[in-house]
Amino acid sequence: MNVHGDFLVIGSGIAGLRAALSLADAGDVVILTKADPRESNTGYAQGGIAAAIGADDSPELHARDTVAAGDGLCAPDAVEVLVREGPRYVAELMAWGAAFDRKADGTPALGREGAHSVRRVLHARDATGREIARLLWTRVSGHRRIRVVDEALATDLVVRDGCCAGAAFVTAGNTPGLVSAGRTLLATGGAGQVFRETTNPAIATGDGIAIAVRAGARVADLEFVQFHPTVLSVEGAPRFLLSEALRGEGAKLINNAGEPFMERYEPAGDLASRDLVSRAMVREAERTGAPVSLTLAHLDPAFVRERFPTIEHVCAAVGLDLTRDAIPVSPAAHYIMGGVETDLDGRTSLSGLFAAGEVACTGVHGANRLASNSLLEGLVFGARAALGMQAAVQPAALCELDVLEDVLGSDSSTEQSVPSPQEVRDLMWRHIGVVRARSTLEQAVAQLNAWVGAIAVCQRTNAGDRELRRIGSLAIIGLLIARAALRRTESRGAHFRTDFPFRDDLHWKKRIAERIHGH
Repeated sequence: MNVHGDFLVIGSGIAGLRAALSLADAGDVVILTKADPRESNTGYAQGGIAAAIGADDSPELHARDTVAAGDGLCAPDAVEVLVREGPRYVAELMAWGAAFDRKADGTPALGREGAHSVRRVLHARDATGREIARLLWTRVSGHRRIRVVDEALATDLVVRDGCCAGAAFVTAGNTPGLVSAGRTLLATGGAGQVFRETTNPAIATGDGIAIAVRAGARVADLEFVQFHPTVLSVEGAPRFLLSEALRGEGAKLINNAGEPFMERYEPAGDLASRDLVSRAMVREAERTGAPVSLTLAHLDPAFVRERFPTIEHVCAAVGLDLTRDAIPVSPAAHYIMGGVETDLDGRTSLSGLFAAGEVACTGVHGANRLASNSLLEGLVFGARAALGMQAAVQPAALCELDVLEDVLGSDSSTEQSVPSPQEVRDLMWRHIGVVRARSTLEQAVAQLNAWVGAIAVCQRTNAGDRELRRIGSLAIIGLLIARAALRRTESRGAHFRTDFPFRDDLHWKKRIAERIHGH
């Protein structure tokens, strides 16, 4: 199955769809999506989209909060682009008909979340991502210049004469295909499924990062994985994100004695940044020997039901009343700050290849993402990437980072068998989760390196196997995260090491990129 387009977009979340809409004004667009076209991390984003549109807000204040959450590593120019252009693109969504919640006077009802100094989060109850995805798909569907190929897993980028010229893919029935295109955008989302406990859907296996790495593109900041603190934790039930907006509206974390505990650990209490809340929860559970919970029992039940209908329904399905019961919660992998390194227009280090959204790394989030900046990032940088893709081919203006050149995997370990996805995910959760240390990181790097080598050997004769590709992506991303976490001998933002528990600006106030050879 061969397809041609002027532009190829791999992924169907907010970044890819927003880019496709602009690209369709300039040429024919092909969208590859590996599952149902509407299945993406965007649809799972509950809390909202942050933008400085309130009377008491400003881009400067939004930037200050973003930089503070990023713990010293945000790229200032990327932050400036996000907060300055964000209001314009959010206004565009509203003009297109986004059904954000509004106050009685018709103005947007703004919510507040952790580490925000004012209310600036637009929301559609507790299903904001789903509403934005619905809106964008309404505009994409049926567009005469946009072709969607679903159930198509991108397996490799096509590189000719040092330039990306499209991508190979395989269908759900293992039928191979090829898309040729003058410009390619990676908009494949995150990699939460590399961890056993995650808020991400099953499709978030890091494929975009993996195929970019194999093609020789640079990646950066992969040690910084955000763990969302409040994820429904009921035995036998799927993990489900309990939006930070709950705490923004007054929900409290409590211990097994029913006592609020966050202010014991953080001055900002329940509205501290996600990395701080996650670690405080771990410490409190260790101190008491019991899990922690979230309570909204002190809030008006009618307000809770009106504001959070999706979360109320999910809790009811496992026998819990959101308005009255203590809801068991624990951290889970949520968002990866690192990814394929890009400039502010989405260009990667590989000519013709662009990236936007969670798969990309502009440095905008630093070491820890500010809540509700993710949908904004996809919107803003997806639109900017579309403009960059329409311009003449030129080298990416990447930041001056320390760049490591290395190889992945070892074919010498031929006695190693290919792991199951669960083996990779269990290893990552045990050794490279909320809290890290040298000894377990070294074990993880050694095991993941051997697995990557074993998978590479197997792929030589089973190149089109979708499940093998999935396992390969998980192992490659896991190894890159583990190596980066072992390398950074400090604690900063979402990266915390018990053997180096303090931030070290003298040696580590820097970002590191990697380019992999020979894989």
